Amino acid sequence: MSEQLLSTVTFETLDLRPELLRGTKDAGFEFCTRIQAEALPHALSGHDVEGQAQTGTGKSAAFLLATMNYLLNNPPAKGHKDGDPRALIFAPTRELAVQIHKDALVLGKHTDLRIGVVFGGTGYEQQREMLHAGLDILIGTPGRAIDYLKQRIYSLNGIQVVVMDEADRMFDLGFIKDIRYVLRRMPPPEERLNMLFSATLSMRVSELAYEHMNSPTVINANPDDVTVSKVSQVLYHVSNDEKIPLLIGILQSIEPTRTMVFVNTKRAAEKVEAYLEGNGILAGLLTGDVPQRKRLALLEKFTSGKLPVLVATDVASRGLHIPDVSHIINFDLPQDAEDYVHRVGRTARAGASGDAVSFACESYVYSLMDIEAFIGSKIPTAAITEGLLVKPKPPARRERRRGPPPSRSGGGRPRGAPRRAQSR
Repeated sequence: MSEQLLSTVTFETLDLRPELLRGTKDAGFEFCTRIQAEALPHALSGHDVEGQAQTGTGKSAAFLLATMNYLLNNPPAKGHKDGDPRALIFAPTRELAVQIHKDALVLGKHTDLRIGVVFGGTGYEQQREMLHAGLDILIGTPGRAIDYLKQRIYSLNGIQVVVMDEADRMFDLGFIKDIRYVLRRMPPPEERLNMLFSATLSMRVSELAYEHMNSPTVINANPDDVTVSKVSQVLYHVSNDEKIPLLIGILQSIEPTRTMVFVNTKRAAEKVEAYLEGNGILAGLLTGDVPQRKRLALLEKFTSGKLPVLVATDVASRGLHIPDVSHIINFDLPQDAEDYVHRVGRTARAGASGDAVSFACESYVYSLMDIEAFIGSKIPTAAITEGLLVKPKPPARRERRRGPPPSRSGGGRPRGAPRRAQSR
C-alpha cells in the first residue's frame, strides 16, 4: 500500500478483536488507509456507514473487519437458524466478489467464522452444497444469491450485517430491484449493522441508503481532486480510421507490461484485440459475455504480468481491483464523464502514478466537453507525430459477422417457410 494513501492511524489502536488483529498482520497491514481510518471507528461502534471511496483504497478490508468484529462480539439474532448466514455482502461483479472472499479468508483466518462466495457462470452445484453445509458470512453477486434464496437453500431471518459494495455499479447493471427484494426479506435496518460503499454518492445511491439503512454516517474518502493528481493525462484528436494505427504505434513505443485499453462496445473490443494480435501485441479480451473461468484466468495472467494488454469494456471491468496498471488508453472516450474518472483512476491505485492516453475521435469527441467540465480542467492535447501512425498488419482473425446472413441471389426460401412444389 502506497504511503500517500495511508493515514497515521494503526489497526492496533482500533477496537478490534485480537484474532482480527492477527489477520491484519497476516495481510501485512499496520496503518489504516483513509477510508479505513474514517469508517472503522463508526462501524466498530455499531453505527451504519455510507462511504464514498474508489476501488483499491482499502474499503474491502474496512467492511470485512467491521463485519467480522460485529459477529464475534454479538450472539446470533433471535430467530436465526444454525447454518444460515448472519452477514450478507453484495458485490456487482463476479471478480469483485471473488476478491472480497480472498481478502476475507486472510483477515478471518484466526476466527471460526465460515465464509463463502456465490456467483454466476460456474460452480452451481458446488455453491449450493456449500450453502447447505452452513455459512456465517455470505459474499456474492445478487443474481446467484437470490436464486438460492428463492429455492430456500438459506434464510435471511438471522441477518445481522449487510454490506453493499460498489452501489453505483449495482444501479448501472440493473441490480437494484434485486437488492431491494433481498433487503425487504431480512430484519429491519435498526436491528442490523448496514454498510454501503460507492465510488460516487449520487442521489439514487443516497436514496437507497435512506430507505434501507439506519441514519448512516456519511464518509467521503475520495481525494479532493476528481482525477488522481499523479496520473499524467494526454489527449489525441484523431479520425476514426487513424485510431488503430495510433493505438498500435503507441503500444509499440511504450513496450506495455500492464496496460488497459478501454472501448465502449463489445464489437469494438473484438476489433481492437484482433488487430493487436495481428500486429504481434499479446492482448486479452474482457467483455461481459466472457465465461467465468476464462475471465478469472485472463485476470490472473494480466495481474501477474504474463499478459501485457487487456482490452475491456466498462461493464466487464468496473469493480475489479487490478494493481500496478501502468497505462490506461481510452480507445473510445466514454460517454459518461464519471466513467472517465473510473478508467483513469485504475492507473493510480493506492497512490501510485501512471499514464492515461485518450483518443477524441469523430464518433465520441462530443463527450469531451462533459468530461473536462466534470474533472474541472482541460485534458492536455498532443500532436500525432508521423512515427506514431504505423501501417497496421491485418487482424489476427476475421471479425465475427453480425446480423442475419445475406440473402442468396435469386431470392431463396426464408427459414421455416414451406417448400414450393417442384414441377417435374
